[in-house]
Amino acid sequence: MPLPRTPALTADCVVVDQDRGVLMVRRKNPPFKDYLALPGGFVEIGEAVEDAARRELAEETGLDAMNLALVGVYSRPDRDPRGHVCSVAFLTNDARGEARAADDAAAVVWIKDFDGVEIAFDHREIITDALNLIR
Repeated sequence: MPLPRTPALTADCVVVDQDRGVLMVRRKNPPFKDYLALPGGFVEIGEAVEDAARRELAEETGLDAMNLALVGVYSRPDRDPRGHVCSVAFLTNDARGEARAADDAAAVVWIKDFDGVEIAFDHREIITDALNLIR
């Protein structure tokens, strides 16, 4: 039996520092070009979602996540304008390295106050859920 047509799968990573600042990347490409977003991207065939989250974090920011905790699964069909994309989001507070923009990230920034900040996709919801986990 052939596999059914299903949503695409991504992994996102919420990196939190000691002061509860969240690492964000400024997107180089559409959709949401120039908006802030969580580091993340599409899971490759044969790759575990945890490995995809670590890979995307390293590719976009140069950081290595030691431990990951599941934040949640985000599957609203309209969350990505490209089509139905489900994301598995993870939290880490022990990423190592020096944050720098790379790959499809134009910049990296640490954000503590999200008022008035334009955030891509449903990443504001993911950040809120992640910060609630550590409160």
